[in-house]
Amino acid sequence: MTFPTKLKQMMMFNAGAAFVGETVEITPPKLTRKLEEYRAGGMNRPVKVDMGGEALEMEATYGGPMRQILRQHAMLSLSGVQQRFVGSFQNDDTGNLDAIEIVTRGRHEEIDMGNWKPGDDTEFKVKSQLSYYKLSWNGEVVIEIDVLGMVELVGGVDLMAAHRAVLGI
Repeated sequence: MTFPTKLKQMMMFNAGAAFVGETVEITPPKLTRKLEEYRAGGMNRPVKVDMGGEALEMEATYGGPMRQILRQHAMLSLSGVQQRFVGSFQNDDTGNLDAIEIVTRGRHEEIDMGNWKPGDDTEFKVKSQLSYYKLSWNGEVVIEIDVLGMVELVGGVDLMAAHRAVLGI
């Protein structure tokens, strides 16, 4: 019998600054493919053709207003904000730890400062659109997507290498 690892500790960094004790939760990017139905003569039913990936976004919730993030509002560069999440996941059956790290570059699409009421908890939510995403597990790169560089590594295989070669880039 196996037992899943569970997130026990985490840390969020933004442009190199450590958000110690400020990050409540993150929602990692969903990895989705854009699939379109295709059916032609001689086919009894359609198949879905892979047309590439969908847009990447990540959300984070903080315990209160974050000045550094507010200063990044309306960033002109598609990859102007670098964020890094590190999670310590532990298996309670074996005690083994796994380090899962997510590095992103992008810009903030939405900054929600929530509701402010004395005596109540405040939340500060940020949704970021990403041009770069890398997920590493115990130091091994599992997925790396560089939208602007036309790189998409999955399990060590660059799915875009042949396309770059055909295009001469």
